[in-house]
Amino acid sequence: MTARFTRRTTASRSRIAAFGAIAVAGTLVLTGCGDQTDKGGDSGSSSISSAPLASKLPADIRKAGVIKVGSDIAYPPVEYMENGKAVGVDPDIADALGKQLGVKFDFQNGKFDQLIVGLQANRFNAIMSAMNDTKARQDGVDSDTGKKVGNGVDFVDYFTAGTSILVQKGNPKGIKSLDDLCGQVVALQKGTTSEGIAKAQSTKCTKDGKKAITLQTFDTDPEALLRLKQGASVADLNDFPVAAYNAKTSGSGKDFEVVGDQIEAGPYGIAVSKENTQLRDAIQAAVAAIIKNGDYQKILEKWNVTQGAVTESKINGGS
Repeated sequence: MTARFTRRTTASRSRIAAFGAIAVAGTLVLTGCGDQTDKGGDSGSSSISSAPLASKLPADIRKAGVIKVGSDIAYPPVEYMENGKAVGVDPDIADALGKQLGVKFDFQNGKFDQLIVGLQANRFNAIMSAMNDTKARQDGVDSDTGKKVGNGVDFVDYFTAGTSILVQKGNPKGIKSLDDLCGQVVALQKGTTSEGIAKAQSTKCTKDGKKAITLQTFDTDPEALLRLKQGASVADLNDFPVAAYNAKTSGSGKDFEVVGDQIEAGPYGIAVSKENTQLRDAIQAAVAAIIKNGDYQKILEKWNVTQGAVTESKINGGS
């Protein structure tokens, strides 16, 4: 991403979750998906019942009036905390979806590589966290080992992004592409697509007779950025929108810059349990609605990420 923005998976946002990770700890409230069929007697408020797409939601979510969303809220500008509130591209899109569905999207913070585990444990109803829609995640396969580790999830795609290389301002190591990272130290967030890309590149380095990449992985991207800023690594790999945002804002634009082209651009998806197809389809209808009414475009313009816009929402469109 240039001064605009991109994503998170593994080996394929850029954030690919470690399916075997421990479930998200903390204050996340245990919530089941519930019966997906409407048995009548909608007990939602008038604001819920009057929303254009409220009838598409599962009855239990309509009754609760909330969709609990798992998210790693430390990935500006996609999602981050400001004055104790989740803000960014994803929260704004979620607010627009909520108006269509007549419910609130309640963002609950957790580590990225534990979000899918948390979803499958019914700690929340959906994931919205700049998560790349990938076949591995759809199928519940650990992209590192190729082994089946879970049931997988369904995705409602809503944005497109790729991985970018972020370096210190002035690019002192002359990094121009992934090949230039051979034999170097690279910092990044663990459990992400960026980690998968870096591991694949490191393997390529050794096959080409070069030194492997030394990977430093962290729970959050800000930790990786700090290592880069301190000169302890030569690059950080993360989603283009995020890389572009940090290049523009960190140190008033004096800390970092983005080099090279976006890598493996693909869709961001809102992840939903495969057992909750009614919620999945309701969210897809809401995404289609905000694309049609212009709210979606306005949000992307607000955050300067219009180059990641999609014209239609697909289910499991990632590969």
